[in-house]
Amino acid sequence: MIRLNHLIFLSLFMVSACDDTASHNGQPVAAPQVSVVTLHTQPVILTLSLPGRTTAVRVAEVRPQVDGIILQRLFTEGSEVKAGQPLYQIDPATYQAAYDKALATLTNAEAVVKRYKPLSEAHAVSGQVYDDAVATAKEAAADVETARVNLNYTRVKAPITGHISRSLFTEGALVTNGQSSYLATIQQLDPIYVDVSESSQELLRLRRALAEGHLKAAGENAAVVYLTLEDGGQYNQDGKLEFSEVTVDEGTGSITMRAAFPNPHNVLLPGMFVHAILQQGIQEQGILIPQEAVSHDVKGHPYVYVVQSDSAVEQRAITTGEMTHGQWLVTQGLAAGEKVIVDGLQNVRAGIKVHASERQDAVVAAAGDNSSSMNDPSAQ
Repeated sequence: MIRLNHLIFLSLFMVSACDDTASHNGQPVAAPQVSVVTLHTQPVILTLSLPGRTTAVRVAEVRPQVDGIILQRLFTEGSEVKAGQPLYQIDPATYQAAYDKALATLTNAEAVVKRYKPLSEAHAVSGQVYDDAVATAKEAAADVETARVNLNYTRVKAPITGHISRSLFTEGALVTNGQSSYLATIQQLDPIYVDVSESSQELLRLRRALAEGHLKAAGENAAVVYLTLEDGGQYNQDGKLEFSEVTVDEGTGSITMRAAFPNPHNVLLPGMFVHAILQQGIQEQGILIPQEAVSHDVKGHPYVYVVQSDSAVEQRAITTGEMTHGQWLVTQGLAAGEKVIVDGLQNVRAGIKVHASERQDAVVAAAGDNSSSMNDPSAQ
């Protein structure tokens, strides 16, 4: 009985303590501090990003056309070479000897023809003998030309102008005509191609946008295209995306289109992963919100917290379009003049009241981003 009374007394004491704490903290809980941005409409450039890879305009594999030992490499690996520039010197000794021999045979054959000609006219020799001498001289001339060509082939020259790779053969290596291994490769990098993939349905839409003037034209059946590099930077040269001569993959329904870009400083190298950006038009009354203001529910649907006029928080489902400079383009769910929470979201839930202050840096950044994007579509 004593133990029971003791437990009752302890329970009453704890309840009393809780009541005292409640009364001590009975002041209204302070509203969480949050930062908001006030939405406004602005012109927003709409773009389309197509993934792709860079490809050299021309690729040539340098191969020997005669057999022999390489005496010299006449180029700097990784440099620019011109068409016709000597790259390798193959030992010309045997080919020089063959040329000299053929030339001597031709000289003798021409002398015979010269000697037989007046004799043939005087019928001192038969016409057949003279004709055979002429034929022999022509064969000798052909042999001289063949020997001259082979001698010239001992100096291996660049077939195209471009960027040459490292050499796969060194001085002293034996090379043969028709070998499977090439000596080096040359790639023409200016201009350079960017091959992009897209669905055939999207191609139809792009062609329609080009025909209606929503895409900026760059010539017949072509559109101006900008480039985003692997590190996220913008390439400073505009390209041209061709919509002709494309083939649809029957299995996937995708197509490959080719864009050409000037590449005077070899910034773009073959095999780079890039994004081609097309300007699709301008949405005059667009609404942009910072990326950090958007949350997603368990189904992946985006929503934001909006501060009402009475400082109460409302959770608002929205529909977003593309992202521009870290800001989402909102297509449904928000209107100009509304205040969206961007900082302090961890302390916010629907229905509570908050103390909101405008985040000025977001307003300035948004205005600056929009100004730059209007002046430079490639910034998209």
